[in-house]
Amino acid sequence: MMLTLIRKLLRDLRVALVVVAVLLGAFQCLWYKVTERIIGQLSPFFNTLASLGGLTNKDIQDVLFAGPGKIIRTLVGGDQLDFDGVMDMLSIGYVHPLMQTIFCIWAVGRAAGAVAGETDRGTMELLLAQPVPRHRLILAHLCVDLMTIPILCLSLWAGNCLGCWLVGPVQPRPPELPELKTREQRPAYLVEFGPFKVSVQSPVDLGARSKQPAPGSAERARRRLEVHLADFGPALPVVGGLIFAVSGYTMWLSAMGRFRWRVLGLAVLVTLLQFLVNVIGQMWDVAAPLRPFTIFYYYQPQKVILGQGWCVDFAVWNDGKPLVQVPMLLVLYGVGLAGYALALWTFTRRDIPAPL
Repeated sequence: MMLTLIRKLLRDLRVALVVVAVLLGAFQCLWYKVTERIIGQLSPFFNTLASLGGLTNKDIQDVLFAGPGKIIRTLVGGDQLDFDGVMDMLSIGYVHPLMQTIFCIWAVGRAAGAVAGETDRGTMELLLAQPVPRHRLILAHLCVDLMTIPILCLSLWAGNCLGCWLVGPVQPRPPELPELKTREQRPAYLVEFGPFKVSVQSPVDLGARSKQPAPGSAERARRRLEVHLADFGPALPVVGGLIFAVSGYTMWLSAMGRFRWRVLGLAVLVTLLQFLVNVIGQMWDVAAPLRPFTIFYYYQPQKVILGQGWCVDFAVWNDGKPLVQVPMLLVLYGVGLAGYALALWTFTRRDIPAPL
């Protein structure tokens, strides 16, 4: 009977699972093209402007992400990213707000209808009339999560691989500097990139800089352009952890509720509040201590992709200094399991109302 219930749940989800998996993979493939565009064309243009003005790449980034732009920088990973690195840019695809929205929609939508949806439709009474213990219903949903979440995670990785295969290696294309016709018209170079047209005052300095690269700069540039598809694999459990955590506490709400729309609204509200607190806490120091109370604080797949570790350090509670190392996976999957345990405890002890 347990296997029959699992097959029934999977059959109900098959269309939505395929659609969501395709969307996740397609976005990663598209993001690879976006990365190639930024690193291949936009980044060389701004790097040229920086070198002509005696600025560094960090100075240019500080100007671009000043003011309202700080919100964008916070959403894509904060100050820890090098926007000239291909792997750094590709890792944004795993924390992009659209990706996190799809993760949460899947988790909340599926779990909200697990118990409350059946009760709301009046089918729960018919299901429990069969020789099916209540705990098996919750365990069946847990098994479905364990089978569907890896498929969603692997679709991200497949999108990365497909994008790399379609687009190919990322190669920067420096902007052309056409020389003006007469000496009297100097500044002697005009940098053109789309709508941008910038006159260069000192082409001699530009040539001198290009002929005297800093020691080791060529090697560092080569490393920034390398794509390591295998590095995305270890981050997939972190993605799965976020989906499982949201699904877990939504399952608990579903086990307590009677109407699917109420559970859905409450779960969306809880998830949205956590997301906003985590984002605002990165920009406003007063709200920063609240970040560890959100599930999104522990969702940091970029750290795993870029080889920066698997733990959060709770520096927001210690004036920016590491306080304690806590594994991200421990919290993410711990919240999910706790949610399922509470759902099991609640559902086995509650009365199921008769359909209206």
